[in-house]
Amino acid sequence: MHITIPTALTLFRILLLPVMVIAFYAPFRGANVAAALIFIAAAITDWLDGWVARRWNMGSAFGAFLDPVADKLMVAITLFLLVQENPTPLMAVTSAVIVGREISISALREWMAEIGQRATVRVAAVGKFKTVMQIVAIVVLLYQHDLEGLRLFHVGESLLVLAAGLTIWSGLQYVRAAWPILRQQR
Repeated sequence: MHITIPTALTLFRILLLPVMVIAFYAPFRGANVAAALIFIAAAITDWLDGWVARRWNMGSAFGAFLDPVADKLMVAITLFLLVQENPTPLMAVTSAVIVGREISISALREWMAEIGQRATVRVAAVGKFKTVMQIVAIVVLLYQHDLEGLRLFHVGESLLVLAAGLTIWSGLQYVRAAWPILRQQR
């Protein structure tokens, strides 16, 4: 199997996850900043691998499979860390909504692909915006410092709640797009 540049970037993103976890738990001052920077690097590779694949027509079946897996791992693992660090009902429920939606929509896409209807549940604009909102919220929550009296953790929580709302909205769009086919499959 030939590993393309986009696939190598996706694999690098997956390899960054344990590094981020180690940084998150590291017992040195600024570990949270290091974890946030590693998460940002992973998020940049998420954008970059898709751009390179489209720009230079370097897409592959393995890359198309691996990219969403890497995305889901990146978000889920980081949310688990954040909930463990801040075990509030708001963080737990919001994270559960996000991870639950990711699992559900992945299963829906897989089933739709199995019946030859994958194009019915393509990524929509609201899904891309949801992803950006999740990334920004997670970076702010990982950073965990206040700026000039601004409680960044509360800003991050609010952004994560907004991301959860967008997660529900985009999930409903996928279900609505698939609904006619779901109803036929009785």
